[in-house]
Amino acid sequence: MNDTRTALITGGSAGLGRASALALAERGWEVIVTGRRVEPLDRVAARAHTITALPGDVTDPRQRERIAEEIAARGRLDLLLNNASALGPSPMPTLARYPEDALAQVFATDVLAPLALIAALIEYVRNAGGTVINISSDAAVEAYAGWGGYGAAKAALDHATAVLAVEEPGLAVYAFDPGEMRTEMHQAAFPGEDISDRPDPETVVPALLNLFDTSPPSGRYRASDFAVAANTVVSS
Repeated sequence: MNDTRTALITGGSAGLGRASALALAERGWEVIVTGRRVEPLDRVAARAHTITALPGDVTDPRQRERIAEEIAARGRLDLLLNNASALGPSPMPTLARYPEDALAQVFATDVLAPLALIAALIEYVRNAGGTVINISSDAAVEAYAGWGGYGAAKAALDHATAVLAVEEPGLAVYAFDPGEMRTEMHQAAFPGEDISDRPDPETVVPALLNLFDTSPPSGRYRASDFAVAANTVVSS
């Protein structure tokens, strides 16, 4: 079995996924990134020789098969980071006016695809004594007008994460809420508004890595839960 620690990051072409991939590559990890946009994903892979791009949509079973084949060839998976998310229509509709096909796509990306990847790859994570991190949102626990579709999907993912933690006591299983970030998806949630006051995704990575490094009990955590410790790590 390959001795180098390996991570799979979905939604790895931009935002938190991209930033996390680069940070892990700096640590010497082999990182597999997936995403629908080929050119941005290739640019991420070009930043480090240990990053491999697998372009494709994780809602497509054929893409998940390709991912599983890649992991099988490497023989291990230490971190499964389910970061890919779909926001839904922009501007964001109220639940009473939410198009059913759009809602189905949000759930397919934000809930069904992560669960399908977990099912396909869990044996490799078990063998490595690894970690599963599902990216959540404060919309999963707070009621914001217009965020019903996305929030409901993330709430479902949170609950599935909690159940997986009970079923897999030997693994570290987390729902991680990064908070607001200056990303394309967040901009789509606020069309025409200035979101330059939101923090860059790179500022959240230390908290995410601190969660992974300290390996607290499985559960739901916010980036702010690790902010002080993360700042200490950065400044040392």
